Amino acid sequence: MANSLEFSIVVPVHNEAGNVGHLIEEIARSLDGRAFEMLFVDDASTDDTRAVLVELKNRFPMLRVLGHRNNAGQSRAIRSGILAARAPVIGTLDGDGQNDPADLPDLYRALIRADAPADLKMVMGRRASRKDTAWKRFGSRFANNIRQRLLKDDCDDSGCGIKAFYRDVYISLPYFDHLHRYMPALFRAEGHQVEYRDVNHRPRATGTSNYTNFGRLGDALSDLRGVIWLIRRRRNPGGADEL
Repeated sequence: MANSLEFSIVVPVHNEAGNVGHLIEEIARSLDGRAFEMLFVDDASTDDTRAVLVELKNRFPMLRVLGHRNNAGQSRAIRSGILAARAPVIGTLDGDGQNDPADLPDLYRALIRADAPADLKMVMGRRASRKDTAWKRFGSRFANNIRQRLLKDDCDDSGCGIKAFYRDVYISLPYFDHLHRYMPALFRAEGHQVEYRDVNHRPRATGTSNYTNFGRLGDALSDLRGVIWLIRRRRNPGGADEL
């Protein structure tokens, strides 16, 4: 079965007991007819998220559940899921239900299309009409403007969680906390192309956000210095040929 899988969907969750059931149903409906798996990674939730996920495995045979023993953050949860994934192409989306699983097939088709550039390795969502508070949108615009000026990665919505990309490229990247926000810049630094597609964005139905603008800003300033260092220290051999 693992050899026949096309698409592995990785969803990091923390205290999302009220969202995971509907989200799993939507993913299953959106990808019906494809050979896919879902990996929900519970990042040490303190509510019933883990119990709800384990119960849902009885209804959805393509669902796999991973549980962190300690809370390690969104990037680590995404990485845990990708390392356990069995398909060559990964799809990610946030566990709060604001990303629309109906966009996953379009991102997947755009990535693997016959006329795609040979070096296209990621197709990332861009939230065309965000359903967040004005304060949260302001914080994202501010952070994105700083990041674009410094990294020049052409990504104007680094916080969008819905993406499709090749697993082997992701695994080759250096891992650090908050990596998921800098994937376009790091993919490009490795010589790969990234494309963007407008996607749907929905209001949060239940639960509360695990982030604040000020918390993100402090992390972003530290992360940016590290990412800039990584990109500057990179040396590209242009590929390797076996002789």
